[in-house]
Amino acid sequence: MRITAFAAAALSAALAVSPAVAAKLRFTPDTFQIYGGLNNPDAARQANRRTTRETVRFQTSLKPGSIVVRTAERRLYLVLGAGQAISYPVGVGREGFTWSGTNRITRKSVWPEWRPPQVMLEREHAKGHMIPDFMAGGPDNPLGARALYIGNTEYRIHGTTQPWSIGLAVSSGCIRMMNDQIIDLFNRVKVGAVVVVE
Repeated sequence: MRITAFAAAALSAALAVSPAVAAKLRFTPDTFQIYGGLNNPDAARQANRRTTRETVRFQTSLKPGSIVVRTAERRLYLVLGAGQAISYPVGVGREGFTWSGTNRITRKSVWPEWRPPQVMLEREHAKGHMIPDFMAGGPDNPLGARALYIGNTEYRIHGTTQPWSIGLAVSSGCIRMMNDQIIDLFNRVKVGAVVVVE
C-alpha cells in the first residue's frame, strides 16, 4: 500500500530522505520493520531476517571464504563449504547503479577513509548537495567501521552510517552492511577472496 502524505513527511524526517522518496515506498510486512514495525508477528519475523545474519544451506562450486552477493535478494553469502554459507542482509545499488561480475578482495581497511569519486562529486553538486572530497575514517564516515575493496574498482563492501538502508536499493553501487556485521565478515574474509555479484 502507498503511505499518506502525512506519513511520508514523518518518514522523510525519520529517514533523512525527501518526502517524494518516502511517498514512493511501498509498505509490505517485510519493509515495515525498518520503520518501527507493526506489532505484527509476521512483520517481526521478516524484520528479524532482514537485519540478522544466519547460517543457511548454500550449494556452490566456489571455495570456502568466497563471497556471493545476490542483488535481487539483497543478501550477501560467505561460503563456508559443506553446502553452507553465512547469509547477511545488505543494501545494494539503486536503479541505474547495479552491476554484476566476478572479482577479488584486494584490500581490507579498518575505519576506512572516504574519497568519493569525481563523478559522484559532480553528480551530487549538480543536485545542490555539497559533499567533501575527503573524510577521515570514524563513526561519521559513510563507509562505516570496515571496508573490503573489490578489485581495482570503486566498489566496496562496507559498513554504513545509515542502518535503515540495509535491505534497500539506495547506494551508488557499493554493498552496504550493518557495522557489526561488516566487522564479522571482515574478520572472516581474506585478501584474495573471490567476490561474485549477481
